[in-house]
Amino acid sequence: MPAGVGTTVDGRRITLTHLDKPLWPDGWTKGEALHYYARVAPAMLPHVRRRPASFLRFPDGVDRESFYVKNPPPGTPSWVARAEVPSHSGEKERVTVDDLASLVALANLACLEVHVPQWTAPEPAVHDRLVIDLDPGPGTTIVHCAKVALAARAVLARDGLTGVVKTSGSKGLHLYAPLERAPADRAVAYAKSLARALVAALPDLVTATMAKSERPGKVFVDWSQNATAKTTVAPYSLRARSTATVSTPVSWDEVEACSRPAQLAFTPAQVLARVEERGDLLADLLDPDLAAAL
Repeated sequence: MPAGVGTTVDGRRITLTHLDKPLWPDGWTKGEALHYYARVAPAMLPHVRRRPASFLRFPDGVDRESFYVKNPPPGTPSWVARAEVPSHSGEKERVTVDDLASLVALANLACLEVHVPQWTAPEPAVHDRLVIDLDPGPGTTIVHCAKVALAARAVLARDGLTGVVKTSGSKGLHLYAPLERAPADRAVAYAKSLARALVAALPDLVTATMAKSERPGKVFVDWSQNATAKTTVAPYSLRARSTATVSTPVSWDEVEACSRPAQLAFTPAQVLARVEERGDLLADLLDPDLAAAL
C-alpha cells in the first residue's frame, strides 16, 4: 500500500499514512486503529467534544518511544478546533476532538490514546462530571476494583449521584458521575471525601494514599484526577498495551459478576460489537436530567 492515501472525512481532506504499519506487538496496524476510531466515533465523540485533549503518541508503535502531547501535535490540520487553557505560564492552546474528521486526523498522527479533563471549554473552573480512578496495586486485580466500585456506587447513590463505570483499558476501573455545574475545588473535595469513605468502609482493600509503598494488596482510589489540570483516558480510547485494548464502558451487572480479570478486558472488535448491540453504556453520563449538585 502506498505511504499516503487521500480520503475525505465529513468534507475534510486527509492524507492517511503508513496504514499497514504494525503499531501493537501482536501486529495490529495503524490502519486498523483508524478504522476502529472511525466506527466508534458516534459513541466516543459526545464524551470528548469541547474537552481540551492531550494524547499519547506512538509514531513507531506502542513498544517504542512515546510522546505525551498537550500542545497541538505537529501536523495537526488547521481546521481541528482549538481551545485556550490556563497554565502556570499563561494561556496555552489545546485541540478539542469535536468531530469525526478531527478524531481520524489525530489518530493518523499516531495519537493513539486520547485523554480529556472533567470540564469543557471555555470554563475550566466549572466541572460537569466526577471521576474516580480505581487502580489495583500489586497482588490485586480488576476483580478487587470491581468490589470497590460497587461500594463507591452505593456512596454516590446515597449522596444523590448516578454512578457509571468503564474499564481503564489497562488494569483498573474508572467510576464517573454526571454533575451540575460544580466549582472545581468542590469536585475535588467531594472526590477526596469519597475516597476516605471507601478507606473507612474497606480498610483492608482500599488506600487513598499516593505513596506506592501503601498499595500492595490494595486498590488505590485516585481522587486527584478531578483537578482542573488533570486528564483521564477517554471512553472508547485505545490503550497502548501488548495487545490492542480499549477503555470500555461496562454495565453494573458486568461489574458485579466479575470473578476473573478477563471478563472486563475488551478488544476493539469486541467494543464495536458491544456498541452495535447495546449502545453506549456510558450514556447516563451525558444525560442532563441525571446531573446532580455537590
